Amino acid sequence: MCDDLRAAGVPIERAEAFVRTLHPNIAGRSFTWRTGEIVVIGERSFADLNTPEFLASPMAEACRTGEYVRCDLSTATAPGLVALRAEGLNELVAAPLKFLTGQNHVVTLATRERFTDEHIAAFRLLIPPLSRLGEIFALLRTATNLLSTYVGRNAGSRILGGQVQLGDTDSIHAVIWFSDLRGFTSMAQRVGPAAVIRALNELFGCQIPPVEARGGEVLKFIGDGLLAIFPFDPAVGASEARCRDALDAVAEAFANLDAQNSVRVAAGELPIDFGVALHVGEVSYGNIGGANRLDFTCIGPAVNLAARLETLTGKLGRPVVLSQAFAELADVPIERLGDFELKGVGESVPAFSPAWAVRRGGP
Repeated sequence: MCDDLRAAGVPIERAEAFVRTLHPNIAGRSFTWRTGEIVVIGERSFADLNTPEFLASPMAEACRTGEYVRCDLSTATAPGLVALRAEGLNELVAAPLKFLTGQNHVVTLATRERFTDEHIAAFRLLIPPLSRLGEIFALLRTATNLLSTYVGRNAGSRILGGQVQLGDTDSIHAVIWFSDLRGFTSMAQRVGPAAVIRALNELFGCQIPPVEARGGEVLKFIGDGLLAIFPFDPAVGASEARCRDALDAVAEAFANLDAQNSVRVAAGELPIDFGVALHVGEVSYGNIGGANRLDFTCIGPAVNLAARLETLTGKLGRPVVLSQAFAELADVPIERLGDFELKGVGESVPAFSPAWAVRRGGP
């Protein structure tokens, strides 16, 4: 649009659109165009939008009022506007992008010259259809963000792709991660609900980034437990690499936990701990539920075995327990912990642990 405006004689040198979104950490996305350059896409945090500089900016005013705001950059004093003046820009117009939801987002248009009344009239003709187009993309982005946040990135993509009917499932191979907070019951009895929730958030915060950084997907929080998978295609022989990814994620998660516990102890709070079991197997991945209430998750004997193996972490005082299938693929020194009878599993099951996973508490 900006290139076409320039070709029509409107002296635009810079344009930026900012659109709010629904995301726990990201307030919105910006799209910045400059003459002869590619569009730069950025993100703004909630803290950015609460700074005095932003709240006093033409962008914020256009969002609040839903009106066009013209700014003479030659007399501007705000740091962001001074930076635009340093680029040689003399005037900026902030125009509201009015969505059908009632929200005002914003686009700014800047020039080295001055915009005429005819230019402003042209903007008023173009911005409404731009708003409709922007809203379509924004709604898709919001849906993607929400689904990724609440059901996981890959599950969200599948749902948006149309996998929404009961029974829509696939059989996939994956490394299965099942972890659980140690001493959850006693903690809940000692401290209030707010402190328990904060502890759970801290615990999950130690685990989720390492999992997602290595291509894993967190599927579900089950009370104080976490279920994640590292999918792979056995036809390309990726199982060993995914086991390595899972072990690296475990190591980083415990390093994060140690750092978090230092903060907790310094604040006079008790440290927290968790155990994790890793298994490799085939799972059913997709929609499970009934009528109008569905859940996108994975189930199967492999998931059940991982959950049962995790119960051994507390009994044995080992932070990490591995199944035999995982241990056979792992490329690190492994210790055999013994054979164990597990609830819901018909025969005794051997359990293993990485040699580096030293005892953390336990009996």
